[in-house]
Amino acid sequence: MDKSLYEIFTTDGVRFALIGVLAILALFLLAETMTLAQNFGRPEAPATDTVTVNGTGQATLPPDVARVSFTVQNTAPAVADAQAATTKQANAALDFVKGQGIADKDVRTLSYTISPQYSYPRPCAAGAACPPGYTSAPKITGYQVAETVQVTLRDLASVGAFVKGLGDLGVQNISGPSFTLDDTTAGYDAARADAITKAKAQADLLAKQLGVRLGKIVNFSESSGGYQAPMVYKASAMGTADTQATPEIPVGENTYAASVSITYEIR
Repeated sequence: MDKSLYEIFTTDGVRFALIGVLAILALFLLAETMTLAQNFGRPEAPATDTVTVNGTGQATLPPDVARVSFTVQNTAPAVADAQAATTKQANAALDFVKGQGIADKDVRTLSYTISPQYSYPRPCAAGAACPPGYTSAPKITGYQVAETVQVTLRDLASVGAFVKGLGDLGVQNISGPSFTLDDTTAGYDAARADAITKAKAQADLLAKQLGVRLGKIVNFSESSGGYQAPMVYKASAMGTADTQATPEIPVGENTYAASVSITYEIR
């Protein structure tokens, strides 16, 4: 005997199947609704009616820190002797640094190196036989130990006395001072702001000349760069405490530059 349509759809198996289908359909519709909500207001394709403007900005700011690097190095036949000489000289320089009231956070070692020193035998004369036991291989004659330290000075008026003091201690190499901002991003942020202002002014003028209205920004890019020239001092050029006056070191200002490119929709 054939079952009626009502009896078929009221069986447990068919009822569960229908519930499953309806659940899948509900999930599909929910997913589509969420996708539509996320894309609401977005164009289906990238904007094609656009205009791109460029702006270059600068910011000139006085530095608030100076960074000075110095290196002490000594050579001796044995590594231990070279280390001892360099350690003694470096510690004297660091004692001087601490005596200037410089905080520990503003003193850091950039490098510590131990390098073998070589001698190279003279080559045998052309056409002549080399003496017995001769070898062309280089020989280690000693070791050079070098330590490089960077110091950040926050009292810019003390820079001249600081580099002179290092020279008086016989420090071989003094590099700097490099005058800069402790927060280097501040200069670039100011330069970028100037560049954006100029780019916006150009965009407004261009829109007026073209007879169009600016829409939203659809693309932005930037590049930044600064101009800083560190000074280099050699201890031999500074003389002694009795013969060399404290050098005058002008601080000056640093110029930071930034370029931006902005693309607008136009209507």
